[in-house]
Amino acid sequence: MAALLAGDEQTPSLRGKIDLIYIDPPFDSKADYRTKVILPSLARGKKGQSMELEQKPTVIEQFAYSDTWADGTASYLAMITPRLILMRELLSDRGSIFVHLDWHVGHYVKIVLDEVFGKDAFRNEIIYCYSGGGIPRDEMPRKHDAIYWYTKGNKWIFNTQFRPYSEGTIQRGRTAVKGEDAKLRDEGTPINDWWADIKKITSPTDPEKLYYDTQKSEELLSRIVKMSSDNNLIVADFFGGSGTTAAVAEKLGRNWIISDLGKPACMIMRKRLIDQNAQPFLYQAIGDYQVEAAKSTLGRKFRIGELSQIVLSLYGALPLPPVENPGRNLGYLPSPQPSTAGRGSKILILVDSPNKMTGLPTLKKAITLRDSVMGGWDKVIVLGWNFTPSIGHDIQALNDDRLEVLVIPPDLLDRLKKKGGVERMKGSVRFSSLQYLTIKPVIRKSPLPLLSQGWNSADETLTVELDNYVLLSPDAINLDEANREKLQAVMNAEPLALIEYWAVDPDYDGEVFRSVWQDYRGNTENDADPLRVVTKAILNLPYKPETRRVCVRAVDVFGFEAEAITEVQP
Repeated sequence: MAALLAGDEQTPSLRGKIDLIYIDPPFDSKADYRTKVILPSLARGKKGQSMELEQKPTVIEQFAYSDTWADGTASYLAMITPRLILMRELLSDRGSIFVHLDWHVGHYVKIVLDEVFGKDAFRNEIIYCYSGGGIPRDEMPRKHDAIYWYTKGNKWIFNTQFRPYSEGTIQRGRTAVKGEDAKLRDEGTPINDWWADIKKITSPTDPEKLYYDTQKSEELLSRIVKMSSDNNLIVADFFGGSGTTAAVAEKLGRNWIISDLGKPACMIMRKRLIDQNAQPFLYQAIGDYQVEAAKSTLGRKFRIGELSQIVLSLYGALPLPPVENPGRNLGYLPSPQPSTAGRGSKILILVDSPNKMTGLPTLKKAITLRDSVMGGWDKVIVLGWNFTPSIGHDIQALNDDRLEVLVIPPDLLDRLKKKGGVERMKGSVRFSSLQYLTIKPVIRKSPLPLLSQGWNSADETLTVELDNYVLLSPDAINLDEANREKLQAVMNAEPLALIEYWAVDPDYDGEVFRSVWQDYRGNTENDADPLRVVTKAILNLPYKPETRRVCVRAVDVFGFEAEAITEVQP
């Protein structure tokens, strides 16, 4: 949100430009939410006998995010308040915000909303009712959420929504209200602030179900988007989850912005939009989640250098002297490491900043430091939080065997908070190698005979085939031991089964990836297997005499992204 407010040279600030914000933030429910990853069985069916044998798919549950707050409601409100202030700055003068909560913390957030937007800006408390679940013995079942609707200015967008009349009203031919309003409207009866006519996604057979625990129905978001926005206006959701807001906004002709902290959520959202044939959209990563987590763990006054010191310590490194280490992010391994030279090798450690994407500039900086700091080092290891999609390609292009890149566990700070300090975690934190994607040599067939006969244009074909995918170490993914073992078995037997979707840009400019072909699990148009992507793509393209720079991007079932780039001559 801060980035949207600031803008940059290519993108103007969106201050006062967003017309509708819907958020469904965590409810402070002390629940741990998990996403289910369904992978194909390790053995495909054996045919040729009297019956076909098939194993059940492998189901892996990944910890998506923990809806818990160490200091109770106070820490929850400390999280939500600055975000609501930023949302108010983004809203247009005729904009609305809908905040979806339940009994856990809704009444506290209502007070914050009164302060941020003003009591006079409160329009409605919408009661969203549902059924299902068990019946407690000593209290009434809780079967509703509250959605708080606030506006920013004196006038706001409002399009009355209607629902069908009940059968009794239709039979009577009139409502229970006397006067002119008793006549039945063709469009139905106007809705009020008690919504009991909208489903909640619970059934495993629901066609909308994406196995994302907090998923809301498209029917709910459709009502809100239609009511408080118009065509071509901007709708935003900053706790995106399964992407329902973006999916509905896209279908209704609105522009949309959606964000989430979790990689599983971002993967589900992108796949969902592709599945519904959305117009091309821009996907960007801003790697500053760890900064927020660090402020929560270390206090609001923490500095990036303090976090780097913690990472160095957990990796087993000692910091360099301050005069050589002004950023406090450089260290070295204290124990001698065996080398081919028969002596202890000197290994420099660089911890990259959590609020940036580790990419080629960082790698070049690490090599320079390795060769210059304190007389030089035999090797440098870069520890990063977030990585550019091209990081694998960049490492390959540098071809430097004295450079190593490792991943800092994404949940490091959460674990640090729960386990109570650095000393208790020493020796138990594993820094894994990066995921990477390889492709087979691209086959390019150009219609040179036709061109030599005077044809002005013709098509050519590119055949792009996946070769291998190596996932991050299972230790870097938030899994329990049983699920980690399941994942390792799939990784060993069929690594390409971990690909959730992949796409091809045949003329990559190094800046913006423009997909002209993609496949994803669940798409049965290319093959009949809903749990695997196809591994080969044949692209028919207009002929060009120049070298093509082909880029393939893949996203795995956990939301991690990898890239492979190759140049193909005509």
